[in-house]
Amino acid sequence: MSAVTIAVSGAAAALPGVSDPRDLLHPAVPGADPVDPAALIGKKGLRFNDRATRLGLHLAYVALTDAGLLAERELTVPGDRIGTVVSSNLGNADTVCRAVGTIAKESTSALSPMDTPNASSNIIASETAIRFGLRGPNLTVCNGRTSGIDAIRWAALMLRAGRADHMVVTGVEPDNEVTRRLIDGPVADGGAALVLSRTATASAKALLGPVVHTRGGARTADALTERAPGARLWLAPDEVPVPDGARRLALGGWGELSGALGVVQCAAAAGWFAEGGAGPVYAVVGGAGAALFPAGGAA
Repeated sequence: MSAVTIAVSGAAAALPGVSDPRDLLHPAVPGADPVDPAALIGKKGLRFNDRATRLGLHLAYVALTDAGLLAERELTVPGDRIGTVVSSNLGNADTVCRAVGTIAKESTSALSPMDTPNASSNIIASETAIRFGLRGPNLTVCNGRTSGIDAIRWAALMLRAGRADHMVVTGVEPDNEVTRRLIDGPVADGGAALVLSRTATASAKALLGPVVHTRGGARTADALTERAPGARLWLAPDEVPVPDGARRLALGGWGELSGALGVVQCAAAAGWFAEGGAGPVYAVVGGAGAALFPAGGAA
C-alpha cells in the first residue's frame, strides 16, 4: 500500500479574510468579514444546517472544484470512488447543548425535527456526502489537537487500501457562544479542505509524504526529519523545536483552530508551493505530523 503516490489535487481555505490557501501565509486581518457559505453555494438546503456544516459544505465545494472533480455543481467522476473525512472537535456542540437544554426544560417532544439531525457527530461529513454525491468512505475524526493530521492520515490509508480514488479532507470549527465557552476564547470560524488523490496530475498542488504519529511534538519533528529531511518551512506551534535558519509559521490570529488546525496547515503548504516555495514542508501539531512536497518532488 505504501507505494501509492498521493497528491493534493485540490485545496481550499475559508476564514475571515481568507479565501485562498495562499492567504494563510499572511497574518490574519483584524475585523475581516466572516465567511458566507450561502454567497458561494447558494441558500438552498442550508436553512436547517448548523454553522459548522455550512462552513464544511463551502470548503468541500471549493476543494472539489479546484481538483476538477466538480463542475457546474455536478461530479466529473463516479461518486462511489470519492470519500470524505472531516475533522472537527467543536463542530455541532451548539446544537447538542441546545438540545440538552430543551430536554431539561421541557421534554424530547419539544425538540425540532429539523434540528435534531444536526446532533449527529458525523453531520458535517454526512451532509457533505449527500450534497455532492460522495458515496465512498465517510467518517469524522474528533480527538483533540492532532485531529486534523489524523484525518489526513485516515484519508491516505483509504486511498492506499484502494477504498477510494479521491478523499475530501475537511477541517472546520465554528465560532459561537457555546464553542467560546468550551475553549474560553474565540474560535477561528472556518477552516480548510483538501482533495487527496491516488494519482498525481499535472495540476496537483503538492504530494503527500510520510504522516507520523508519536508521543509528542519534538518526537514527531524528529521522525519527519529522519524520513523527509531538509524542510524549508515548518507549520508548527511554538512548542515544537525548529532548526536554526528554518522558517516557522504558527498560523495564529484567527482564533482557536482546534480540529481544523492540521488540515489548515496542509492547505497552507499547498499555498506555499503555489507561491513558488521549496519543500518539503512539515505540518506538526502535538504528536502528529505530515510532510508535503512540491508536485513533481520526491514523496
